[in-house]
Amino acid sequence: MWDIVGQEKAVTFLQKSLERGSLAHAYLLISPPHVGKMGLAINIAKAISCESAERPCGKCLSCQRIAEGKHADVQVIELGQITESSEGESKTKISVEQVDQILHSVNLAPYEGKYRIFIIDGVEFMSIAAANRLLKTIEEPLPNVIFILLTANESLVPVTIVSRCQRIEFMPVATEQIEKGLITYYQVDPEKARLLARISNGCFGWAVSAIRDDTLVQQRTEWINNWREMFDADYDRRFTFAAKLVEKYNQNRSVVQQKLDLLLNWWHDLLLMKADCEKDVKNIDFQGELKIMAAGYSLAEIKYFIDRIQSAKEQLRLNTNQQLVMEVLMLNMPEKHIVENLVA
Repeated sequence: MWDIVGQEKAVTFLQKSLERGSLAHAYLLISPPHVGKMGLAINIAKAISCESAERPCGKCLSCQRIAEGKHADVQVIELGQITESSEGESKTKISVEQVDQILHSVNLAPYEGKYRIFIIDGVEFMSIAAANRLLKTIEEPLPNVIFILLTANESLVPVTIVSRCQRIEFMPVATEQIEKGLITYYQVDPEKARLLARISNGCFGWAVSAIRDDTLVQQRTEWINNWREMFDADYDRRFTFAAKLVEKYNQNRSVVQQKLDLLLNWWHDLLLMKADCEKDVKNIDFQGELKIMAAGYSLAEIKYFIDRIQSAKEQLRLNTNQQLVMEVLMLNMPEKHIVENLVA
């Protein structure tokens, strides 16, 4: 059974390829972080190696060993794996040494099944030398070797590698599907499943991670509260906050983009509140606060600031002056009007 939520098109395509015996020698799974690339990659490995008629069964020895990361023919390579000879580089790049380990294994016969399967997560972070080594291997595929490459940014993957892979692109998962999946597969309390589904931004993998690690939701709440403080702050405090964001951006760009995504979601919720679409709000644990806050802005002010947030995200992606981008965003944050006698 394919235990993948919300990616029916990809699963159907792969299932038919298995039935026809027409597997590609290399797949490129493309999606934003936490949508389910690794989950599907593991499922592909199970289906290829499964010993049952209905593949993947999830119950046979091969499926269980793959799920536990113990199958001799399935190797997972991730960003951050450290080898003795690659020290610092492997923390930010998939190194030549890591790819060389693959090349050594490629020519070995499968030990437990019919195929050797290599899953490379974050292929866009391969060093140039590593990418070139991998390309040569993919260009001359062996009949019993399958590569499954994962990326959150296809534009950073060498075109020569992309062209030699079967592309499978993921779409964000619908909120209702995530909620149902959390309840069905992970026995999550319905109220918690509803919240996680809404704040996951279509990323089922993030919602699953949040089940196992409560600090993810706590961190998200902390970041939202940081933004809430800025809505009533003066320009000095806002500019100080902007400077801290820039400093953080230089250390970890993805974290700042996540913080801006939270800000964007918050103001989108205000827009929904203003349009009497309360049922579609994402931050349901802040619903009362959103209702009060929405009353303090006009619809035009909310729409304008949503545009400014989106513009800031794009400018940062294009490496525009970060300090200027953040300061302009703080300046464009609308001033809240005082609304009397409004009860949440």
